[in-house]
Amino acid sequence: MRIVELERRTAETEVKVRLNIDGQGSAEIDIGCQFFNHLLGALAKHGLFDLVAKAQSTMSVDPHHAVEDVAIVLGKALDSATQKKIGIKRFGSAIIPMDDSLVLVAVDFGGRGYAKVNVTFNRSRIGDLDVDLIEHFLQTLAINGNFTLHVNEFYGQNDHHKAEAIFKALGIALNMATRVEPRSEGMVPSQKGVIG
Repeated sequence: MRIVELERRTAETEVKVRLNIDGQGSAEIDIGCQFFNHLLGALAKHGLFDLVAKAQSTMSVDPHHAVEDVAIVLGKALDSATQKKIGIKRFGSAIIPMDDSLVLVAVDFGGRGYAKVNVTFNRSRIGDLDVDLIEHFLQTLAINGNFTLHVNEFYGQNDHHKAEAIFKALGIALNMATRVEPRSEGMVPSQKGVIG
């Protein structure tokens, strides 16, 4: 099993993440923001990752630093869990509907962190989460995970549905990309012979 435990302590937050990318989709999330807990739970459930993510903000009254630092630690955990990318499928994508919303997420574990997020929200908040933190989380996750991430909204009206579709699709795409491909066991999924 590919299991990683990481911690990050700063003057603003304390974050602990335990990630099993060969899990069954169990989640134990508490970062001090109920809606974001919900989104990370959806990512774990649909990605079949066992995820424990705990964050405490020591200075901030809003979840910005907790969301950002969880993205940093989770990204590094994904990168570490896939080691040198040997034998993984590398690419993953999903098109996921949630009622009125339809979202595409595509990832490439090619060793270069990048994110392009093309989603428009109608409101500034969903529950207790500022919507700008969704894009910030996705960008920070991809950069620290050393993978390319594209998120595209085809359409949708309900912001909750858009956000949830993104995280479900992200879980599915990450699961697909990080799976070990038996036919390429021991091989690096790149014509260059190296990732990065």
